[in-house]
Parts: sequence; structure tokens; C-alpha cells
Amino acid sequence: MSFPKLKIHKGDKVIVIAGKDKNKTGLVEAVLPKANKAIVAGVGMVKKHMKKSAKFPQGGIIDKSMPIHLSNLMLLDPSTNKPTRVGYIIQGDRKLRKSKVSAEIFRAEKS
Repeated sequence: MSFPKLKIHKGDKVIVIAGKDKNKTGLVEAVLPKANKAIVAGVGMVKKHMKKSAKFPQGGIIDKSMPIHLSNLMLLDPSTNKPTRVGYIIQGDRKLRKSKVSAEIFRAEKS
């Protein structure tokens, strides 16, 4: 089973356009293509009760970022810092993402 090519990648700066965290921005920490969601730093925070363990010796309550659906996120244009849609251009044998607002190319992915 193959998954569609996602327009949002790890390390992208995004803004939340819907939900309880609307208008918050952050960096994408992880993308979950099977669930069509992403984990964004500082967005979708919940309290998690942790039991004492070797990894977390003091136990207690921690804040944790929960995944947010990709349809509720928009990439931020690198030059204007405004929300933008994503287009593609072909350079040689590479397909690069570009901003629809300023036509600036997003950072090149590793291929």
C-alpha cells in the first residue's frame, strides 16, 4: 500500500488554521502519513500522567504534543512568513516544493 506524497515535511514551519490552537505556529517534529497527521511543537498540548520508571524516575504530570490533522495546517512562506499553498517545480531530476505566494523554493528535501 502506497501513501500520497505529503506537502508538509519534518522541519517545516507551519500555522494552525483550524481547531483549539488556531493561529499558533511551530515546527513540524514528525509526520504520520498513515494517519494523515503531524506533530507540531507547542501545538495540541495535553497533560500526561507518567508513572515512575527508569526513563522517567520522578513520575508526575508532563505536557505532550498530540498529532494534528494535516488539513488543519498550512506552510508558512519562508520570505513573507504568511500562510501559503504549495506548488511543485522540476529542476533536473528533482521535484521541489515552492510557495504559491512568493514562488520561493522551500528547503530541498534529501533524495
